[in-house]
Amino acid sequence: MTTEEPTPATAVPYGTPEAPRLAVRGEARLEFDPEIARIGITVSARGTDRRSALDDLTRRNNEVLDLIKSYGESVEKVETGAFSISPELTRHGRGERIRAYHGRVHITAELTDFTALGELTTRLADLDLTRVDGPWWALRPDSPAHGEARRQAVREAVQRAREYAEALGTTLASLVELADLGAENAPYDTLPPAGGGLRMAFAAEATEAAPPLDLEPERQTVYAQVNARFTMAPPRL
Repeated sequence: MTTEEPTPATAVPYGTPEAPRLAVRGEARLEFDPEIARIGITVSARGTDRRSALDDLTRRNNEVLDLIKSYGESVEKVETGAFSISPELTRHGRGERIRAYHGRVHITAELTDFTALGELTTRLADLDLTRVDGPWWALRPDSPAHGEARRQAVREAVQRAREYAEALGTTLASLVELADLGAENAPYDTLPPAGGGLRMAFAAEATEAAPPLDLEPERQTVYAQVNARFTMAPPRL
């Protein structure tokens, strides 16, 4: 004779009359001053032969790097991205004849001193065959602003649940679950990017120093959303 193991009780997803369950969503949308600014620099060179184009590109690239690094701690990060040197073929005539060579180097700089940002951007734009894009304002990935938004979302969820309970003449009993929006089913990827903003481009061959740009940092919006489930004391309906 065999005995069957007792089947464990299945949790009721919507609560019971003795312990009604309440589900709410908490949201927060806060604005903060940016913490970093990124600019992109493209250095170009053109020569009738590959070596002259490469020599000019190397010289201009070193000028840009030296200028950026001269700002010391105001520049937090400098990275060199894509490098290319390619031939330009003649449009007419037979055969593949090379007319010139074009070279480019892409550099990214990340600054924390926004006072120095305008001056550096202007000085970079004054260099020969140099293009500047940006700035793109952002918060750091580990910025306290993200934690403040999440705490605000949780407080909003609790307040909303408490108001529902009070409307029924009862009170909250316990927290059953707290989760980021979509955390149960898929990776949380619903928030918009933290950065973005003004874009500028320069390509200058100036002989006189241009006045520094006056750049106004763009406020950053941080979003946070949570799902929360509570149990309530039985209301008297």
